[in-house]
Amino acid sequence: MERLSMRKIREVLRLHLACGLSARRIAQSTAIGRTTVGEYLQRFNASGLSWPLPETLSDTELEQRLFPPAPKVPTEQRPVPDWHQVHTELRRPGVTQFLLWQEYKQAYPAGFQYSWFCDQYRLWRGTIDRSMRQSHLAGEKLFVDYAGQTVEVTDRRTGELRQAQIFVAVLGASNYTYAEATWSQQLADWIGSHVRAFDFFGGVSAVIVPDNLKSGVHKAHRYEPDLNPSYAEMARHYGTSVLPARVRKPKDKAKVEGGVLLVERWILAALRNRTFFSLRELNQAIRALLDRLNQRAFKKLPGSRLEHLQKIDKPALMPLPATPYVFAEWKKARVHIDYHVEVDGHYYSVPHTLVKRQLDVRYSTTTVECFHQGQRVASHVRSALKGRHTTVAEHMPKAHREVAQWTPKRLIDWAQKTGPATASLIETILHRRKYPQQAFRTCLGILRLSQGYGEDRLEAACRRALLIGAYSYKSLDSILRNGLDRQTTDPQQELSLTVEHDDIRGAHYYH
Repeated sequence: MERLSMRKIREVLRLHLACGLSARRIAQSTAIGRTTVGEYLQRFNASGLSWPLPETLSDTELEQRLFPPAPKVPTEQRPVPDWHQVHTELRRPGVTQFLLWQEYKQAYPAGFQYSWFCDQYRLWRGTIDRSMRQSHLAGEKLFVDYAGQTVEVTDRRTGELRQAQIFVAVLGASNYTYAEATWSQQLADWIGSHVRAFDFFGGVSAVIVPDNLKSGVHKAHRYEPDLNPSYAEMARHYGTSVLPARVRKPKDKAKVEGGVLLVERWILAALRNRTFFSLRELNQAIRALLDRLNQRAFKKLPGSRLEHLQKIDKPALMPLPATPYVFAEWKKARVHIDYHVEVDGHYYSVPHTLVKRQLDVRYSTTTVECFHQGQRVASHVRSALKGRHTTVAEHMPKAHREVAQWTPKRLIDWAQKTGPATASLIETILHRRKYPQQAFRTCLGILRLSQGYGEDRLEAACRRALLIGAYSYKSLDSILRNGLDRQTTDPQQELSLTVEHDDIRGAHYYH
């Protein structure tokens, strides 16, 4: 059996131990086989761990607890189970693969491990088709999607027309409907609409059923869709789970398809002749018609959506958390030799021991957090200054010495091979930063320009950069691209490059 990522295994444990979902529901939500879900739950029970997991428990430690190394026993000494008998026993009520494996291990202590047992049984029995039967229990499912129609919003100052997207959410049992306009279907608007929908309903459903919209589902797949990390984080914040609709399976989201149709007929059609000058004005009009739609009596059932909400869905909804979810995005970033990671053009430090490691970075409008194997290793206030550094002194090695074999002296020595002007420029750039390591990226970029232009041209470009006080990679690249390095310079100015001055430490400083 191919082992899943620790992120998905943690999600399986959360959905069972925190949300109380059955193995079947977890399998549907995460698109993992039900027997696989059962295996992870059994491994957790056998690991001696308790829920919630300790915050200090890393992914590596969790993996070691759940998947201890198998005993080294020759394969020929491990008897193969009778798969016919296994298949027959599994038809009996309450019998699971894990139970049969336990009985097998009791009989043959040196036998194969559980993952091998499951893999070989799957190969023997082949693929079993599954069908998913939709049920709309009280407070269970919230169906979400965007309407096919958009609404024009006019810029009062310029007259420019902009199309607003219409988000629709429908509770499965009561058909109680929410709708709002946003500027886009991008991640921030998608998650923001969910937050406002939960507030509108006054509670949280056990499951969210979205279409395979790219904002919510990072990689659409019939059996194993991969949720966007921010969307998954939002679900964890509200204690709910996400069960994406299957690709090209409209019955999986028939409820929201009907809700979209109602919104288009009873709200958007009623607004077709109105002119809106702001998104707020449009949403106020939508809310008024939305209240009328939810209070409108059913044709074939007694009561209205509002009455059904209060009687059926509302009592079963989970309570809202103390604070609403604050939107944040995730990205993967590799730590550079200067022990910083880049987020939107700004550089944030992490412990220097993580150089060249890949981290998970969570960034909101106010903070940037870096995680390694599930553990937070750095947290910073977000900065809008591009090209600048935010550095925590504790992240730096003692006395600013070598980081992953790179030192200021090494960069200066490398530059010296190109020429004295290159070495002088590199040394000046290193000196101009509070910590020389913050200039490593710039220096490496400048030195690598020789690969495209040659060392002679780079030396000439550095000489010109020193004369005009241009101490950045972009300046050097511009000089070379425009051929300014080939222009002659004043010999008297060149002499000044060798004059000693106080703002240069000297190569001896970095020994």
